[in-house]
Amino acid sequence: MIKLQKFQQLTVWALIGLFSSWVVSCSTGNVGTDSSPTAGVTKIEFWTMQLQPQFTDYFQSLIATFESENPSVKVNWVDVPWAAMENKILTAVSAKTPPDVVNLNPDFASQLAGRNAWLDLDAQVSEEVRSSYLPNIWQASTLNSKSFGIPWYLTTRLTIYNTDLLKQAGISNPPTTYAELATVAQQVKDKTGKYAFFATFVPEDSGEVLESFVQMGVTLIDAEGKAAFNSPQGKAAFQYWVDLYKKGLLPREVLTQGHRHAIDLYQGGETAVLVAGPEFLKTIANNAPKVAEASAIAPQITGTTGKKNVAVMNIVIPRDSKNPQAAVKFALFVTNDENQLSFAKVANVLPSTTKALADSYFQQLTPTASKTEQARVISAKQLQQAEILTPTLKDFNLLQKAIYENLQAAMLNTKTVDQAVQDAAQQWNNR
Repeated sequence: MIKLQKFQQLTVWALIGLFSSWVVSCSTGNVGTDSSPTAGVTKIEFWTMQLQPQFTDYFQSLIATFESENPSVKVNWVDVPWAAMENKILTAVSAKTPPDVVNLNPDFASQLAGRNAWLDLDAQVSEEVRSSYLPNIWQASTLNSKSFGIPWYLTTRLTIYNTDLLKQAGISNPPTTYAELATVAQQVKDKTGKYAFFATFVPEDSGEVLESFVQMGVTLIDAEGKAAFNSPQGKAAFQYWVDLYKKGLLPREVLTQGHRHAIDLYQGGETAVLVAGPEFLKTIANNAPKVAEASAIAPQITGTTGKKNVAVMNIVIPRDSKNPQAAVKFALFVTNDENQLSFAKVANVLPSTTKALADSYFQQLTPTASKTEQARVISAKQLQQAEILTPTLKDFNLLQKAIYENLQAAMLNTKTVDQAVQDAAQQWNNR
């Protein structure tokens, strides 16, 4: 599915944890591979997440091309419902009957990488091939200096803003930093009675607030995995969000509603700024044409570090694949320059290879470029400063939970900021 930021929470949205309510499907049918030497054919199974029916034609063509170039390999494509993937792959891996190639994301995949579930790709993929991918993006699918995944498609957040609302508040340019966002939030509230933006503090939902800590210069954990956010920078980040809430510059439902509510508020003309992926431009245009007409696009809001978020989908090869060589070959075929560029155009996402990203499709705009085209070029440019902002951890969701729950306590005035930071650090260290 193309909702990368959600999968990041499946865990988190995905992807995340990613970033959650995943439906169990314990029946794996003929999951895994058929290694019987029928006519010398090797069969591999490829799982994706909810890419049918929108991209059925693309993948059928992709697989047909691969099979024509590799006549001894046959690919069985299985598209798994979004909500079922986590439990389905866990069941298959535990039973040692996994598919051969799986579309996941680094956050969730890293949890199983910690259990040695995936093939070590450092021994399978040459340095020359690895270097064709964006370095920071390849690094996202590593754990303990070992590569467990191959990068696939990407998205970065953008600032979508309502020019009419900002104009009513006397603001001519959208905020570019969190410091500017706080000033804009006060002006919008004072002049219009509305809110500048919505950010969720629900632990199981978006990791946007946690990522803002890193953008503000906070180190979340140290080299030993201990909490490192009990620091002056960490306390300042806590204080930033607590102040916005206590001043009435954030809707009260930030404590109970997820990112979906941010979209609803923006579409309803109730907020001036929406931090989201470019895929939501179409949603806004369909649901709120007048708001869409007044909307403009700017780069992602960041902190003093200048860092930008990127959400990654990757491909992993289970260690128990019966045909790992064919699986790796197919995974590299899916994610090569040509196919990444092709899929990016079809799916309105970004590629993770340097050559594909350098294509004019991501670099040039005409004077009459649509907002979707503008968003694509802005997103591509952001990849130069983009990285996975939060650490790859097998229990990342517990870190987000500890910070969000204690942030909420400080926002509700049941803890001081100092106590909230200290308790969050202790909660993580004692997990």
